[in-house]
Amino acid sequence: MTVRRSRPRPPRIGLALAGGGPLGAIYEVGALCALEESIVGLDFTACDGFIGVSAGGIISACLANGLSPRELCAGFIENSSAPPDHFDPAVLLHPNWGEYGERLRRLPRLLGEAAWRVLVERRSLLGALELLGQALPAGLLTSEKLAAQLKQMFSLPGRSDDFRELKRRLLLVATDLDSGEAVAFGTPGWDHVPISRAVQASAALPGLYPPVEIDGRYLVDGALKKTMHGSLLLDQGIDLLFMLNPLVPYEAADGATIKPRIPKLIDGGMPVVLSQMLRSLIHSRLELGMRGYARSHPNVDILFFEPDHRDAELFLANTFSYRHRRELAEHAYQTIRANLLHRAPKLQEQLARHGLSLDMDRLLDPTRRLVDIWDTPSRTRLQRSLLHLEEILTLLESRAEQAREATEALAAETA
Repeated sequence: MTVRRSRPRPPRIGLALAGGGPLGAIYEVGALCALEESIVGLDFTACDGFIGVSAGGIISACLANGLSPRELCAGFIENSSAPPDHFDPAVLLHPNWGEYGERLRRLPRLLGEAAWRVLVERRSLLGALELLGQALPAGLLTSEKLAAQLKQMFSLPGRSDDFRELKRRLLLVATDLDSGEAVAFGTPGWDHVPISRAVQASAALPGLYPPVEIDGRYLVDGALKKTMHGSLLLDQGIDLLFMLNPLVPYEAADGATIKPRIPKLIDGGMPVVLSQMLRSLIHSRLELGMRGYARSHPNVDILFFEPDHRDAELFLANTFSYRHRRELAEHAYQTIRANLLHRAPKLQEQLARHGLSLDMDRLLDPTRRLVDIWDTPSRTRLQRSLLHLEEILTLLESRAEQAREATEALAAETA
């Protein structure tokens, strides 16, 4: 009797993308291009599962619909794709005129109630002002244009705006405003919601965009509950999980060699201070989550990538300028390549367990680019040459570090 040996199943690969607004989306596109081009056998459109939060939800939904990282770069960064894949960041900046009008209609009644409380009931002025807060909109901008564009993108042949029709598992996470409960679109009971609508809810940052009403519940940004929600994907039996987090608190360390540097964050005023606070809160929760993943899923290889905390380039970026978008995406692309080189010895072992490997020839090629930024009018010839030289030096330094670690390991074995 012949016993047939079952073939080992192929590794299940997942991708988890955190939020971060337009900056996060641009960073993730550049990083994904670098990862896919530098790892032999990796295809991010063929992952077994995707999970996205906020801006990461936009990218995850596109990948699950078959758009490659390079195609996302063409549509989101280069603006070279044909409509509707051409994505203009201005779609995120439409004022919420409808709610402005609705709130203004309430103002006379609220003014009357506030005056009654102060003049007749002799209540405090502070309480009256709190009542008038109801005249402020729940969101300054509207995300309806974003949902409409995504719906149009996912309606093209070969794509779908329906979770149940996708070939790959897609999860998009939002937060119930009234209960604080995490809602995972794409799971049973929530997979009937259109993907474009789920993305809109997951990216509804309170104060900036109004909550999105779905099935009688008001939903906001998924990052309010957790930064990544990676456990939802890990529980699906993933063997190798790529995780990208675009937002990190800036660290103005003494002696930092990464330029430009920010001397004192307080000089940037309230926007910079609030940004640093938000980044610090989000990142501290992420660190707790990562430690939890290591305990709950010890047999899963988790490859985590995020910007260097000393990198001011990703803290001061202007994401609504076409030139700055291209430069930021290129910066993310090159820093991920350098990161892969620096971590190469350990990464090769982890990737080999899943039939993948690093393409060292590509990683050591200093001419590889995501976009052509050398003809940018704002750069002089000297500036372009210095940038090119800096990138070559970064790659060489990473290669030297890799050689040093290999030599030390060999010396330890022969000692």
